[in-house]
Amino acid sequence: MATEIPVESLQEEATCPICLEYFTEPVILECGHNFCRACIAQCWEGPATAASCPQCRETVQQRNLRPNRQLANVTEIAKQLCLQAAKGAGGERVCGEHQEALKLFCEDDQTPICVVCGRSRAHRAHRVVPIQEAAQENKEKIQAHLKTLREEREKLLGFKVTGEKKSQEYLKQTQSERQKIVSEFQQLQQFLEEQERLLLAQLEKLDEEIVRIHNENVSKLSKQISHLNELISELEGKCQKPASEFLQDVRTTLSRCEKGKFQQPEEISPELEERVSGFSQKRIVLLEILGKFKDTLPSELERKRGESFGAYRQTNVTLDPDTAHPQLVLSEDRKSMRWGDTQQQLPNNPERFDFWSCVLGCEGFTSGRHCWEVEVGDGGGWGVGVARESVRRKGEISRSPEGGIWAVERWRNQFQALTSPVTPLPLSRVPSRIRVCLDCDRGQVTFIDAGDEAPIFTFPPGSVPGGRIRPWFWVWPGSRIRLCP
Repeated sequence: MATEIPVESLQEEATCPICLEYFTEPVILECGHNFCRACIAQCWEGPATAASCPQCRETVQQRNLRPNRQLANVTEIAKQLCLQAAKGAGGERVCGEHQEALKLFCEDDQTPICVVCGRSRAHRAHRVVPIQEAAQENKEKIQAHLKTLREEREKLLGFKVTGEKKSQEYLKQTQSERQKIVSEFQQLQQFLEEQERLLLAQLEKLDEEIVRIHNENVSKLSKQISHLNELISELEGKCQKPASEFLQDVRTTLSRCEKGKFQQPEEISPELEERVSGFSQKRIVLLEILGKFKDTLPSELERKRGESFGAYRQTNVTLDPDTAHPQLVLSEDRKSMRWGDTQQQLPNNPERFDFWSCVLGCEGFTSGRHCWEVEVGDGGGWGVGVARESVRRKGEISRSPEGGIWAVERWRNQFQALTSPVTPLPLSRVPSRIRVCLDCDRGQVTFIDAGDEAPIFTFPPGSVPGGRIRPWFWVWPGSRIRLCP
């Protein structure tokens, strides 16, 4: 402050009393007062030789104007000192045109100005306030915005912490499930390996028994064949002898022939056959168990995936007749709707859709997780989803997130999500029953095929902004929609 007061005093001494700007070609009158040459000349317009001083009103002679060169030099020094003082007080806070400190603020132009600018024609009609007052006022506004932004930041940080906490919980669950799966499959693998060793060992014993029976039969048969070969040779030789010699001891020969009849080998016992067949049965049973396991596992995984939506609250949704397009026919229980043959004469209240054949659910949601199921037809066109309560009702509406609608639809034989642009959904078949899952806290909408629990489409977190959200439906001729209990 000690350095600013002399500078300001010098600035006042170097300022013309008429234009209130720094002196330009200063002249001194007989009375001792100084003015810009152009300013005093403008005041004394006219042929008179005598005039009065604009400051003290003393009569002076116009011809006695003398240039005040010392004051001109002082004025230049004052300009430089004011410029340096302004820079030293806080940076380049001086007027670029007048080299004056920026002490005022023009609220019309929203810019700091100097005192000279404030009295100029450019700002004369504007609302000009002291720069400190404007700074305080705008600082209060910014503080209010800062408070809101800090609250939003705290809210987002809360979402982040909650999300991280949930993610860690889910990761712990997945890690636990991973350990259980590894352990259970190790047990299953151990069981199968034990069954494999047991069955193979039993088969090996059965192989040994079969080979033993086979070897014994081969040995017996070989002995009988050898004996028969000897007997045949002996009989063939006897038959070549003369009758008298042939008939000698013929009874003994015949007796030997009768004793040498072929004996059947030992057959495989029925018990052994049953044991062999038993292994086939055991193998078939194992295959059936594995087949059931493979068939059950995907469905179990689907069930587990469906359980992830168990935290959603089953909501009983009904249709709001005050919002229904006049072409729509609602059931008495407000659970189903169809396209009517004629347009009904209904009051054109502000809530009613009048272009697209839409209707909203009576229920509105601002927080929590909610889900409901809808049966849809095969033909025509239809849409299922959610909408902002403030969604446009009159005239053509944008069926997209930009228009306040998040949904899937069947339209012209296409099944698609109402993104911007639309996203085709490459499904093998259009589902007949759709589950809509709304998570208000995360701003997310998920569509599930209620028939097989397969996901259809998800508008990711943050897609649905805050505010009241309501179920949304539309149908086209040939279609109907029914809300499931």
